[in-house]
Amino acid sequence: MTCFVILDDIERTNMATLDTIKDILQENLDIAPENVDEDSTFESLGVDSLDMVELICELEERLDVDFGEPEGLETMGDLVEYVDNL
Repeated sequence: MTCFVILDDIERTNMATLDTIKDILQENLDIAPENVDEDSTFESLGVDSLDMVELICELEERLDVDFGEPEGLETMGDLVEYVDNL
């Protein structure tokens, strides 16, 4: 029996954004992608304010978006939601 998972466009976008974040974290901070999910906090991953600035700059470049002044981002899910609403 074959099982298929059908994702809507929002779920696909969220997954693509999270995958991009995981790639950047792995490349820049050596954080294993399997340790990152939407509930991961920046603090739990050891991402400090300077790392966050670098992450945002890299996301702006890769996704061709302008972040502005994000506030209240504590988890990867918060960041994914913020990016996907730009």
